[in-house]
Amino acid sequence: MAKTSPVEFMRQVRAETAKVVWPTRRETIMTAVMVMIMTFMLGVFFLIIDSGFDAIVKALLSLAN
Repeated sequence: MAKTSPVEFMRQVRAETAKVVWPTRRETIMTAVMVMIMTFMLGVFFLIIDSGFDAIVKALLSLAN
């Protein structure tokens, strides 16, 4: 495998970085809002699931008494 000099490597990095299509401000904000909404929804979902399992375990433990 051929070795690349540090200068050539930096040129390649700069060329590849120029090809990147960066998101607009609006796209970034919309993505952040969607992440917050999904995080909230998953938090509520797991709260409900955890509460259900808690009730089941408490019911089973009360049968043992």
